[in-house]
Amino acid sequence: MYSQTGSRLPKTLILDTDIGPDYDDVGAMAVMHALADKGEVRPLAVIASNKNEYVVPTIDLINTFFGRPELPTGAPKGAGAPAFGATQKWPEMLVEKYPHKIKNTADAEDAVTVYRKILAKQPDQSVTIVTIGFLTNLANLLDSKPDAHSPLSGLGLVKKKVSGLVSMAGKFPAGREYNVYADSLASQKVFTEWPTEIIFSGFEIGQEIRTGVHVIANERLKGPVKDAYQMAMSKSKEDANGRQSWDQTAVLVGVRGVQPYFGLKRGKIVITDGNNTWQDDPMGPHAYLTPGMPTAQLTALIEGLMMWEGKK
Repeated sequence: MYSQTGSRLPKTLILDTDIGPDYDDVGAMAVMHALADKGEVRPLAVIASNKNEYVVPTIDLINTFFGRPELPTGAPKGAGAPAFGATQKWPEMLVEKYPHKIKNTADAEDAVTVYRKILAKQPDQSVTIVTIGFLTNLANLLDSKPDAHSPLSGLGLVKKKVSGLVSMAGKFPAGREYNVYADSLASQKVFTEWPTEIIFSGFEIGQEIRTGVHVIANERLKGPVKDAYQMAMSKSKEDANGRQSWDQTAVLVGVRGVQPYFGLKRGKIVITDGNNTWQDDPMGPHAYLTPGMPTAQLTALIEGLMMWEGKK
């Protein structure tokens, strides 16, 4: 997309997160805000796919910390959406410590309404959606009916306004991954019916990229990102060398694209009872990320973005 003066416009993005069961979502939000401050992306909303009471307040406080308190948010209202909290209780700590306006996830607007309201106002085929949680909201969006915001069905609205979907979901070429099986019916619907290309950042990609050690060691750094990682990593012995960066990879690709960070394997995902398999097809509607940039280099890049301190 270009402006009337010919300069390239930043990509527009909606982030859909289950922030809470894991804390790589916090790192992913930090990456998004860092890239936004650098002028590479314009966030349109950060929407919750998880009904846990601390999820939307956590989204709100992180957006507020990074200077975007006005960013819309929403939460699932119907059946099917899980309500999972964090075992280390870091969301409770952040909600207690940092300012935010929305006090409970239940107080947020319906996620589908937020999606429809935002998408209807955007140029055609301009919006990238990145999911780093459950596929509940996108399944509900596909099923949505015409309303005051758009005369189009959910499927029609997505087809008209969305340029692509990047999803941290699945394990490739086959496996069972949390974001897929937590709401497996929604996952199956989205991956079968979604009308744009879907790029998957699979479990095996983020598993190798461990971040957080330098975030914690950075004495100058203050804020909810450092606090979440410091608390959660101290309570998780398996994370002593850093937490896997599943969600950060999806945001990075959603904003900057696949290369030079990764390669792509094209085909089609198949979901059965929450498990995924893969069918190779050079003309397929889906693709999953394959290793590209050396892990140490990619880790340093992502962790550097996670330590972004905001605009000065």
